[in-house]
Amino acid sequence: MNVADLPDVPKWLPDHLRDDGVEELYPPQAEAVEAGVTAGQNLVASIPTASGKTLIATLAMLSAIERGGKALYIVPLRALASEKQADFEEFEQYGIEVGVSTGNYESEGGWLADKDVIVATSEKVDSLVRNNAPWLDELTCVVADEVHLVDDGERGPTLEVTLAKLRKLNANLQTVALSATIGNAEELADWLDAELIDSDWRPIELQKGVHFGDALHLEDGSQSRVPVSGAEDQTAAIVADTLEGGGSSLVFVNSRRNAEAAARRLGSTTKDFLDGDEVTELEGIAAQIRDVSDTDTSDDLADAVEQGAAFHHAGLAREHRSLVEDAFRERLIKVISATPTLAAGVNTPARRVVVRDWRRYDGSVGGMAPLSVLEVHQMMGRAGRPGLDPYGEAVLLASSHDELDELFERYVWADPEPVRSKLAAEPALRTHVLATVASGFARSRDGLLEFLEATLYAEQTAERGRLEDVMDRVIDYLIVNDFLRREARSASNTASGDEPRARDGTELEATALGHTVSRLYLDPMSAAGIVDGLRACEEPADADTEQRTEKAAEAEPSTGFQTASELMEETESATAGASGGPTDDGETTIREPTALGLFHLVSRTPDMYELYLRSGDEEEYTELHYEREGDLLGRPPSEYENAFEDWLAALKTARLLEDWASEVDEDEITERYGVGPGDVRGKVETASWLLGAAESLAVELGLDVVPSIREARKRVEDGVKEELLDLAGIRGVGRKRARRLFDAGIETRADLREADKAVVLGALRGREKTAESVLENAGHREPSMDGVTPDDAAAPDTEPVGREVDAAERAADAEAGEDQSSLGDF
Repeated sequence: MNVADLPDVPKWLPDHLRDDGVEELYPPQAEAVEAGVTAGQNLVASIPTASGKTLIATLAMLSAIERGGKALYIVPLRALASEKQADFEEFEQYGIEVGVSTGNYESEGGWLADKDVIVATSEKVDSLVRNNAPWLDELTCVVADEVHLVDDGERGPTLEVTLAKLRKLNANLQTVALSATIGNAEELADWLDAELIDSDWRPIELQKGVHFGDALHLEDGSQSRVPVSGAEDQTAAIVADTLEGGGSSLVFVNSRRNAEAAARRLGSTTKDFLDGDEVTELEGIAAQIRDVSDTDTSDDLADAVEQGAAFHHAGLAREHRSLVEDAFRERLIKVISATPTLAAGVNTPARRVVVRDWRRYDGSVGGMAPLSVLEVHQMMGRAGRPGLDPYGEAVLLASSHDELDELFERYVWADPEPVRSKLAAEPALRTHVLATVASGFARSRDGLLEFLEATLYAEQTAERGRLEDVMDRVIDYLIVNDFLRREARSASNTASGDEPRARDGTELEATALGHTVSRLYLDPMSAAGIVDGLRACEEPADADTEQRTEKAAEAEPSTGFQTASELMEETESATAGASGGPTDDGETTIREPTALGLFHLVSRTPDMYELYLRSGDEEEYTELHYEREGDLLGRPPSEYENAFEDWLAALKTARLLEDWASEVDEDEITERYGVGPGDVRGKVETASWLLGAAESLAVELGLDVVPSIREARKRVEDGVKEELLDLAGIRGVGRKRARRLFDAGIETRADLREADKAVVLGALRGREKTAESVLENAGHREPSMDGVTPDDAAAPDTEPVGREVDAAERAADAEAGEDQSSLGDF
């Protein structure tokens, strides 16, 4: 189909596509148009990577906007949101307004109301539904990218429930789902009442195969010679062969450590294929990478990049990943060794993909387990860059004839597995049952069942009883912990709308606490744990506690859950002396929680990924547990319980956060805990969010610990000790500059407003524009540095210039025209 023949699209679109070199649609795109994607028809497109899914989505969204509507594009990753935003911003020249939203789960995103295209993660969209974003009613088209991820146990249920809610909100909503090639695309289409485009067409040929010995064995029966000589390993030989043909390679491995080690080894191969200009450009990129953070990870990555290689995994900072991806797309970096995170939608195609490791550790089986066919095929789909490569090859590695045969049977010739809903699991339903009631999508048990009938799970299973049983247990848990309540209604007092009332004459309603938990986007189990811990600081013997105890007694014996008040009663006798409680005269004592105690409290919630305990850690953190026991909130499990290991893992995570908030250098933290800079930042971001949620819960419950929580949150956000909080709160002053100013005798915002400019300039290492910006932000009357000579006595004498600068500092430098790199993007 020629682009001139596209129906129902804006008049300017065909010329725009032609300007981008698109004259004819790919076959799957033409099929989508014929199926009605530009006329508002629901569609599932199950097609390979690089086969034109984004244009299918674009046609749906732009035609919806042409009809006066609004479009939402749902992505699985923040990085993919930024990529799609850049793609769609091309249309702003035609008056299309584009917005992206991926964070701040408490916001209702009112600023997005004027946007025509909104790009967001599924979690963000879920939070917008919970917070009743008014513009959601205006949606006429929703696109779900990588919809096969409904199969993911962590994120799949959120995508599934969010699509079900959007479809219920807007009866005429057009739903377009983009998927990898999967084994049951027709089930997805049936669920979404959609037309199905199921195709294996690709714009360039993809050959899958297995390398064994000195030969690459391809699925069509052909072989090509790729010899492995001397001490060279298979991967290096394949990468070298690819480079000789002018191509680049992606190498997928099963761990971060393996990714970093592979990049170090492959650098010795790629460096021989760099020309002088590439060496110069790569040296500049390596310098930027080193400036992201002063850590071994930055140095190792920069060393590899200088040789034309790189590694990519979730432990890298966002800036690291962005620099690597951009340099790879520009063909400066010749090979990336990566964990499977790089296969999850980010646009980084290569001539050859090498799946070096097809097994990875799986805790559920206690050892190494094979990857799924779908995941391996997703990796393989990155092979072949349209317009750049004449073909793409995806290669597995075998070390024996038997393994050669096995890999062909298991992956090369195999079809991807069907995707299955993961909704009928308690952790998923805990969150979504509460949110569904709190946001008004259901007001009774029967209403919940009716809503869940609109999910993929209901489409796929005949075992409706299982979902019902899990739902009932979750309802009991939410009621016992005061997030939901049952209310009897008279026959005449029915729920609003057309929702059925519960068979037993009761309706479900979210409590004030339940509404807060849903709005905060917390797992209810996280909220229950936080509430238990915060109440451990206070004497809870009041009428409200008695009511909660009565609810617990009324709950079904099969629930197996404890209320917050039950936990408190068990804790009181053990903690009254050290943790607060009734004094001899019956008055209440309040224990102010410490930063470590609060960090530990949020680190043991399901919403925080705890650090693993390495060999020797259990003894170290058991000792720390007893040393700091008075700081920890709530009752610890016995050393002989399995839960004690989780308690210690949370303590290790809390100790990392305490180090960060005590101004320990990032490189020391990464080395001490065996993590990457991206892990540190991820933990800090999650802790900040959870402490903000804890603050809101404390306010809701009228607890007297709000100031302590707020201080701990600010300390972890800014990465500073208590004494620097005032300075670090000034725009452009982060943890490093705050410490320099403090050490120069400028201890508060008020001090900075009246400070000797020579001292400020000296403390800020002679950076005049930065000093002016900081003084202006602090409210100094004369921030100009004209004629000011820095006070050498105030200058830091050991800190290297340009290293480990935080986000606040980088923002100030950008304003001032002095480019430094960020320690973190908080």
